[in-house]
Amino acid sequence: MRMILLVTLGLVLFLASAGCDSDRPDPKKPVTITMWHNYGGQMQSVMDELIDEFNSTVGREKGIIVSVTSISASKELQEKLFMIAAGDPGAPEMPDIVTAYPKTAIILREQGLLAPLDEQFTAKELDAYLPQFIEEGRLSDGKLYVFPIAKSTEVLFVNQTLFDRFSAATGVQLDSLSTFEGIAETAVKYYEWTDSLTPDKANDGKTFFTADSWFNIAQVGIAQLGGEFVFPDHLHVSSDLYRRIWEFSVLPALAGGYAVTHGYSSDLSKTGEIVCSLGSTAGILFYGDSITYPDNTIEAVTYNILPYPVFRGGKKIAIQRGGGMCIKRSTPKKEYAAALFLKWFTQPEQNMRFVYSTGYLPVTKEAFENNMKQEIYTAKTPNLKKLLEAATLMYGEYDFLIPPNYEQFDGLSKAYEIRLKQLMSLGRKSVIQDNKAPSIVGEELYGVFINL
Repeated sequence: MRMILLVTLGLVLFLASAGCDSDRPDPKKPVTITMWHNYGGQMQSVMDELIDEFNSTVGREKGIIVSVTSISASKELQEKLFMIAAGDPGAPEMPDIVTAYPKTAIILREQGLLAPLDEQFTAKELDAYLPQFIEEGRLSDGKLYVFPIAKSTEVLFVNQTLFDRFSAATGVQLDSLSTFEGIAETAVKYYEWTDSLTPDKANDGKTFFTADSWFNIAQVGIAQLGGEFVFPDHLHVSSDLYRRIWEFSVLPALAGGYAVTHGYSSDLSKTGEIVCSLGSTAGILFYGDSITYPDNTIEAVTYNILPYPVFRGGKKIAIQRGGGMCIKRSTPKKEYAAALFLKWFTQPEQNMRFVYSTGYLPVTKEAFENNMKQEIYTAKTPNLKKLLEAATLMYGEYDFLIPPNYEQFDGLSKAYEIRLKQLMSLGRKSVIQDNKAPSIVGEELYGVFINL
């Protein structure tokens, strides 16, 4: 009987070992992993280099070949994934690895198309990443489906040349821009100062500030102040906390201090129409070292890049942005191979090469705590160096807000942005044409806003 038990146990262990081995790629018979991504320009070039490096080293050793079969803009890539999820005729075959945002991953998971990644990573391995970046990729079932490879946050871009000119004339200091209230006060002063330079022309002052996302200011600002702004079916715009967001966002715009634009703030910065703006760290590539004025005069300028502002009395919180990589549910062998590539790709050395000089941020603690310091010393441009310094400071002092993932979120944020900008523009016209005080117009507009 004892011999039978030993033989049986040995057979079970052998079969378990054989099954485990069958789940791993064989260097003699490599498995090909297909990939779609949405990275262009410099990031595409580095992605290509890293994939070639993986294929010729770790991939060759382990029997894995990564092949990029499609590079598309985010919108086009998302449309393809929606077609796949819907089972549309003519939909392409889903790749083994694809870049996606959590909101897209939700739909893919509901159709059983995504592999949960917790099974491919140990707790120790996951602990090496920034916890907020990992948590953003977890969906409603608590499992990890979107793996972070590059993230961004928002910072304050300041045209230091224009600000110094204004500061010398008015005494306003740069540290006033560390709070949202300080930005609002400075914007109104800047408009009044520039308006006073041409006393023979009324209402021709210049705008000081704009934001790429007024919605982000609202959701982050409320979080800084300890409240909640976004709910599944509505935005809480009637609270006392939101009134602080409203007063920051709207009143200076009515007084002429903010620019209301449907484009990116960097476009206004390059023409000298604003002095500072809030935008993604990834926008660093669009800030140059000169201004081209409407009369084609060109002025050389320098920029300063400051950490995300905080409402007075609030906590240091900033938003985190960016998608990640999802793995298709397929075979244990392919899922293992795809996860192994993601582990390699997000190691500090590879990850820093991918994000370097793009404004994107690495995803591991080690990269932030060690590699970023080296990148600051070797930064190719002054703007990049300042950006890395601001991002490193924020890593140490800020919490990062994880935006909601549910489907209605996009609709709520877009509607908010449209309504707010419309009222800012209409209100500014009312102040000028009807000669009303911004505070009075702002109160009237708020009543309209909360009842829309």
